[in-house]
Amino acid sequence: MQFPKYLLGDNSDYPTAIFIIHTEFPRFIINLEDDEVEWLEEFDEHDQKQLETETENFIKEATAFYDREIERYEEQ
Repeated sequence: MQFPKYLLGDNSDYPTAIFIIHTEFPRFIINLEDDEVEWLEEFDEHDQKQLETETENFIKEATAFYDREIERYEEQ
């Protein structure tokens, strides 16, 4: 079974947090409340430099996914 690229995550220990889980490489969890990113991969020096430039795009994609999902919930 293949998972969707993004998943919503919730945890009652963090009632104001909005977690988005990115399931493809590079896997990460982002908290949209403060844009904190937790990487679930280990990276070499080359990957680190590439991530520095791509992290902003990942945040934008995760935010767009969240906005789309909320819009769909509101339509139901």
